[in-house]
Amino acid sequence: MSWHLYILSFVFIVAGIFHLIRPKAFMRIMPLYIPYHRFLVYTSGITEIVAGVGVLFVATRTISLWGMVIMLVLFFPVHIHMLINKKASLNFPKSILVFRLLLQFGIIYWVYQYI
Repeated sequence: MSWHLYILSFVFIVAGIFHLIRPKAFMRIMPLYIPYHRFLVYTSGITEIVAGVGVLFVATRTISLWGMVIMLVLFFPVHIHMLINKKASLNFPKSILVFRLLLQFGIIYWVYQYI
């Protein structure tokens, strides 16, 4: 297994853990038109952890990678909301938020390389 997959796994597991230990920060960045913020934050955190672990095993790698791609695509509205809504921006500069949004495409490409 490529060391890149270990890094990818680690990134998703850590991101998922942060969803569980800092849910209010993640709820704050969600657009109001998306319902059930708390439920979705916890669900996405658990899903990120499961996908991160799943990447480590051949039997679950493909489904985990597709799950990651789907999650990353589903997170686009949150990134856009942070960019256009000052309260949701967490006081990050616009340049960082734009970079973060563009980085999402790079991460999707990175994940897709292993499918």
